[in-house]
Amino acid sequence: MQPAVNPKYPGLAIRVADEGFASYVWGSDFSFEVRAYAQAACGVPVADWPLRTVVPYRKCYGIDPQEFSHYRNAPDSEIFMAYLDDQPVGHVVVSTNWNGYGHVDELAVHGPARRHGVARALLEVAQFWSRKKQLPGLMLETQNNNLGACRLYERCGYVVGGVDHLRYRGIDAQTAEVAIFWYRLFADEPQAPTV
Repeated sequence: MQPAVNPKYPGLAIRVADEGFASYVWGSDFSFEVRAYAQAACGVPVADWPLRTVVPYRKCYGIDPQEFSHYRNAPDSEIFMAYLDDQPVGHVVVSTNWNGYGHVDELAVHGPARRHGVARALLEVAQFWSRKKQLPGLMLETQNNNLGACRLYERCGYVVGGVDHLRYRGIDAQTAEVAIFWYRLFADEPQAPTV
């Protein structure tokens, strides 16, 4: 597959993941700073979500490249990597979910490479992959303490389809972390005119 190039960031390219995926994951910093927990709601813009501020801390989800090893070059899934000036800086794992939607199983960008259009470009590739498979849309999940991701998904045309207050209680009964399910429905988007 030829790499997709982002015209806004000419040094940014997206390619199907190769054997370097694991070493890139182990050498990257995917952490982010948490400053608040949001009270997410369907149909309400992220900017209007009430916030409960907290003492800032770093959050990092453990990413295990072996977890997705069978997703590479599979009929119903794929891993794409982003390169900025030929250095691996991000990835997206996409699959066909049980409900027929494309599913972003994982999206991550190396800390120093953020604010260069990497996450948006990876989401666009996941959307292209899902459309090529003729799926009705794309879905993903994030948490109410990852406000940067929530703002990105909203800017990219995703809407909140559900909020799950209990999803993480099995890990930590006292957690304030809430799962937010985002959807991008292709039927709701204007189609290009046919010639």
